[in-house]
Amino acid sequence: MDNTKSLLERILAATIFSSRWLQAPLYFGLIVAQAIYVQRFTKEVWHLLTSLKEFTENAIMLLVLNLIDVVMISNLLIMVIIGGYETFVTRLGMDNHPDLPEWLNHVNANTMKIKLSMALIGISSIHLLKTFIDATQMTEAAIKWQVIIHLTFLISSVALAYTAKISQETLDASNANKH
Repeated sequence: MDNTKSLLERILAATIFSSRWLQAPLYFGLIVAQAIYVQRFTKEVWHLLTSLKEFTENAIMLLVLNLIDVVMISNLLIMVIIGGYETFVTRLGMDNHPDLPEWLNHVNANTMKIKLSMALIGISSIHLLKTFIDATQMTEAAIKWQVIIHLTFLISSVALAYTAKISQETLDASNANKH
């Protein structure tokens, strides 16, 4: 009976551990979303180039901010795809690749959360800047809510960074006590 239980526990543990591969299609879906953003970026650049003479300075600035927004969202996707896959599914095995992003050497769940929150703040900042440039086209309530959402991202990011710092200090202290 103990052997059966032990075998059952090993099968259950292997099944649970293997379930991480269910995330692989999700990361592939994000790669498809990345391709859609590349197409959108290309379309926006083409629109900018072909209609440049018709745009005011503010219109050009808003289009450029849209391009920056697409790039920042694309960067966020890359961080989630590569960092998430490496952290939660399996190692990529690209340790000696010359183009390996430096941040990937230090990726873990805490650093992923902080990097993602910083990317969200950047994206929110771009949206807020677009709102301020085009403020006459927006209601006061819409502007207020964008500022509140942005501040919420900021406060959440500070809380995440503080929590990560505390957990790292606790881990360091625990490791120091072991040695």
